[in-house]
Amino acid sequence: MSKPIRTTHVGSLPRDQEVVDFIFAKENGEAFSQSEFDETMQRHVSDVVKKQVDLGIDIVSDGETSKISYATYVKDRYSGFSGDSQRNAPADLKLFPQFLERLAKQGGTPTYARPMCTGEVAVKDTHDLHADIKHVTSALNEHKAAKGFMNAASPGVIALFLPNQYYPSREAYLEQLAKVMRQEYQAIIDAGLDLQLDCPDLALSRHMLFNDLSDDEFLKIAAQHVEALNFALEGIPAEKVRVHICWGNYEGPHVCDISMDKMFNTLMSVNADQLLFETANPRHGHEWQVFAERKLEIPESKILMPGVIDSTSNFVEHPQLVAQRVKQFVDIVGRDRVVASTDCGFGTFAGFGSVAPDIAYAKLQSLVDGAKLV
Repeated sequence: MSKPIRTTHVGSLPRDQEVVDFIFAKENGEAFSQSEFDETMQRHVSDVVKKQVDLGIDIVSDGETSKISYATYVKDRYSGFSGDSQRNAPADLKLFPQFLERLAKQGGTPTYARPMCTGEVAVKDTHDLHADIKHVTSALNEHKAAKGFMNAASPGVIALFLPNQYYPSREAYLEQLAKVMRQEYQAIIDAGLDLQLDCPDLALSRHMLFNDLSDDEFLKIAAQHVEALNFALEGIPAEKVRVHICWGNYEGPHVCDISMDKMFNTLMSVNADQLLFETANPRHGHEWQVFAERKLEIPESKILMPGVIDSTSNFVEHPQLVAQRVKQFVDIVGRDRVVASTDCGFGTFAGFGSVAPDIAYAKLQSLVDGAKLV
């Protein structure tokens, strides 16, 4: 009998209001008890791991419970960041100003500080990192989870959301980020967890920050980001590393997204054997064909983790649809090299998410049920 298709997700999950209140007290510089903060995070991480295990998710995370967002959390762990940076809407939303205005009026954009790099980036405080690791490893043991992973920001995504105002060039900024993030990556690996690098800079930034460049010019930028990331990953086994790329976890036209065909070589060049990418997104649902057509270019060590559940709508995908999406990739690389996942996270920013929390877990249940059908 064939082994079942394994399941996972991109990382962030909806946070309870108690968690959100603590996170924003910290974000806004309000007085709070660190011990109460840690106790609350530990309790909620245990709860979120239990929910995943009970659903049947094979490879679970802490839901990024303690983080304000997947990139800007670094400002609390590393020095050199201050102020706030100018917001830049993705190019596709600018093409449809009425929709962009509607999003703004409906609160469709999360509000939180995005500081700039205004000084030397260096390790400031490792408490949050080690607390997060302690909380998730304890929860994994408590609820007998099969396997766990933890998210960390890539040098490129930090550069995307916390722009450089200090280093002489973007390349110098990326190099320093790679040097300082290395210790965070290694600590996650040393704890027995898989490391997930969130890299929307390898796709989203094409139409968010570099929309004045040609695709070929952008691919050179992306290659520099991968070079910095691979430098930070030196000495870490590729089989323990997951990398996630996406075109932006938001409902929108996405007509400016660079194609997977053009990003394929970039994705394959990261020193990570576990690859997460969007395919439930209607703008990219057809791109399983890219992997089929370029099958011989996929190294045998690579595990494909396609997103077969959308993270921007409250539709709950039918398990049969999930199975169809998964099977497309099983037919390409075989069932041992496919893990069913989600397009993006359900709680990318604390206190903000387009999918209702109970529906997010219903979607994960459909993910598990669909994988069982393959």
